[in-house]
Amino acid sequence: MSTIASSELILNADGSVYHLHLLPEQLADTIITVGDPDRVAMVSKYFDYIEHKVQKREFITHTGFIGKKQISVISTGIGPDNIDIVFNELHVLKNYDFEQKQFKGNHTSLTIVRFGTSGCVQRDISVDSLLASEFGIGLDNVIYFYDFNNTIAELTLLSKFKTHCYFDGNINPYLFKADETLLSKLDNNFIKGITLTAPGFYAPQGRSLGYTLSHPEYYKKVETFNENNLRITNIEMETAAMYGLANVLNHRCLSLNVLLANRALGTFSNDPAKATDNLIQKGLNFISTL
Repeated sequence: MSTIASSELILNADGSVYHLHLLPEQLADTIITVGDPDRVAMVSKYFDYIEHKVQKREFITHTGFIGKKQISVISTGIGPDNIDIVFNELHVLKNYDFEQKQFKGNHTSLTIVRFGTSGCVQRDISVDSLLASEFGIGLDNVIYFYDFNNTIAELTLLSKFKTHCYFDGNINPYLFKADETLLSKLDNNFIKGITLTAPGFYAPQGRSLGYTLSHPEYYKKVETFNENNLRITNIEMETAAMYGLANVLNHRCLSLNVLLANRALGTFSNDPAKATDNLIQKGLNFISTL
C-alpha cells in the first residue's frame, strides 16, 4: 500500500495517532490490553519502571520494563468497535513510517495479550477461575468489513455452532482461534475454552431487564453447545474481534480471563479485586517467558 491520505490515518499535531495519542517510540512489541482504564495502573504497578504514560479519552497507555522486557499496557474500553480502533492504530504505529508516509518493508508482528474479566456459562467452572480463550466466536459485525481467511478447522467448528445456536439473517457469527504458539506456552494455571463475544452487555448476552428478547432461546443453546468436548465457557465483549483483527493484520493474540461470575449458578466473586490481581500476576509471569 502506498501513502495513506490524512483523512484515513489521522494524526494529532504532535504526530501521534489520533485516538491512542501514541508515538511509535512509546509502544512496545509486547502489549497487554485491558478494558477498564483503571486496570492499566493495576498492571503497571508490577513493572520495574515506567518510561511512558499517555492518555486520551478511555485509552490509557503505560509502557515500561519488567527486567529487560519492554511491555505496554493499554486500555481499550468496552466492545468490538473499540478493538477496531486500538488494533488498527497499534498496527500502524509499528508498521507505518510516518516520515516517509509508507509502510515499512519489514512487518513487525506484535504480541497482544488481553487481561479481561468475564462471566462463565458452565456450572462446573468455579468463580475466580483463570481461562485462556482457545477460540473466540463473535456476534458483532466488525470483522465483516475486512477481507479475512479462516482455516478449515475454524470453519467446521463455526458451522457446528451455527447449527446448534440458530440465528436468523440479522446475526452472522464468526470464529477465530488464538495464536497457537502463545496457547502452547501456557501453564496449568489456565483452563481453556471457547469465548463468546457479544456486541452488548444486556440483550446480546441473554439478559432482560423487563423487555422481550428477539432470541430468547439462544443463551440456553450457548450453554449446551459441545463439539468434541469444546464448550462455550464464557461471554464477554472483545476477544473474538481481537482474534479476527490479529488474523487480518498478522499479529499474535491471546485472551486471558478471570471468571468473576457464574451465570449458570447466579454467583459472583467474593473478592473481584483479588481475583483480578491474581490474573494480572499470573498473566505477567506468562508474558515474561515469551
